[in-house]
This record gives sequence, C-alpha cells and structure tokens, in this order.
Amino acid sequence: MNTIAQETPALACPRGRRSMQTLLESLTSLTEATAHLRVTTCGEFHHDGESYSLPRFVFDGPRRGGDPIPLGLFAGIHGDEPAGVLALVRFLGELVQRPELAAGYRLFAYPVCNPTGFEDNTRHSRAGKDLNREFWHSSAEPEVFLLEQELWSHRLQGIVNLHSDDTSEGLYGFFRGPDLSKELLEPALWAAERHLYRNTRLIIDGFRARRGLIDGGYSGILAAPPGTQPMPFELTFETPASAPLHLQVEATVAALHSILAEYRIVMSLAQSI
Repeated sequence: MNTIAQETPALACPRGRRSMQTLLESLTSLTEATAHLRVTTCGEFHHDGESYSLPRFVFDGPRRGGDPIPLGLFAGIHGDEPAGVLALVRFLGELVQRPELAAGYRLFAYPVCNPTGFEDNTRHSRAGKDLNREFWHSSAEPEVFLLEQELWSHRLQGIVNLHSDDTSEGLYGFFRGPDLSKELLEPALWAAERHLYRNTRLIIDGFRARRGLIDGGYSGILAAPPGTQPMPFELTFETPASAPLHLQVEATVAALHSILAEYRIVMSLAQSI
C-alpha cells in the first residue's frame, strides 16, 4: 500500500481548505463491498450557512459468542493533527480486508471529530474553540454535543483518542480508567516503536511521565460520561507531529491493532475465571 500516495490527495487544500469528502470516499465505497462496515452520521450542524455532519463508521467483526465488545475510536478532534485521521481510515480499510482482526468487536469509529478544523487545518474549530477542552462542561459547541450523545448511548467499554503533539519528539500516551488502561497502552507503544521512537522524558506536555505513559490528562477532554459504571478504559495515543506523516500513520495503526489484540486477551481471561 502506497501510504504517501493515498494521503496526499486526502490532505490537499483547494482554495485553502481540505476536503472531508475526498478523505472519506475510500471508506464509504468499502461499505458497499462488505457487510462488516457501515456508515451513518451522528448528526448535522451549521456554521456560517454551511452544513456539516459528523461521520460514524461502525465495524462489526465476526461473532465470537456473546455480545460484541463496543469500543470507540476517535480522531481529528484537533483539525491540524491529520495523522490520527489518516490512520483510522487506513485501519478500517485493513479490517475490511481481514475482518478476523476485529473478531468479537463492534467498533464505533469517528475519523473527523472537528470537520471545520480539519478543513481549515487548524487546532480549533471554525468557532475558535479547542473542542478537546469542552466535554462534560455544558458546552454549546454542536460537535461536542453530538459526540457526548454518542458517548452516552453506546455504553463503550473502551475509548481510544488519536492525537499528534508538536512539542514532543517521540511517542507517548495518556491512560485513565481501570488498571488495565495502563496495561493496554504499554504494548501499544511498544508496537508503535517499530516505526517511531518513544518519548522517555520525565515531564511530557507538562505532566509527569514514565517511559511515555501518563496517568490522567486535561480537564474537558473527550472521555466517558462522568459517573459511568463500569468505567471504560480510556487511552490517548500521541505521535510526534514533527515526524514524517507516513511514519505517524504506521505507528498509530500498529497501536490500534495492539489494543484490539491485547483487550481480547484480557476479556478472554476474565471470562475463564
């Protein structure tokens, strides 16, 4: 797969804007060829007379007995971080080719959580808001409202946020929730290290870190509803924005595959106890 060739048109900015339609065309076409992947929308909103929607892709892996495990995969909440967006599109495409990699899962994937920021290549939405500081604070931002409804309704067992950091020279991640969150993040970083180095500094992004792992995060980030029980695992995977884009994509895809494989093992062990 020629990653660079696929990414270049997706990130082209005619008249100063990227095209969400171009980015998502390949995924939308895949839904016509497989029963595993379908596309819907979280809802629509308007900005300056233009209509936008938040696309939701749902991938149902082959059944393994029992109810499927619902996980949420989110990218593009900061519009100037394309690596996670492209990685999520690439990851879903790989699952279509090899559905068994997602056996037992129902994946709710949101490749572009900030459509206007993605179009404009800006961290903030076109309304000037950092959407990843607005969650569960009674935000008036429509993107946040729609995503909060998703987080309420699907009873996710895990949440994975994909980001890039222009202040970091290596991979790292945040974990929150049950103890297994840390146990999922470590092998994900290890898998990603086949493509990029890990950030091993003691302080990363203002937080204490241990070998690229940070317990906690900022207030207002995309996360499970307050008081959710049982609490899902929550991971934020960060690539260094200064690294070549295709390597960030490769590292992120490797991390996503690791998370699915490791969590399946955890659930299998829990069921056998």
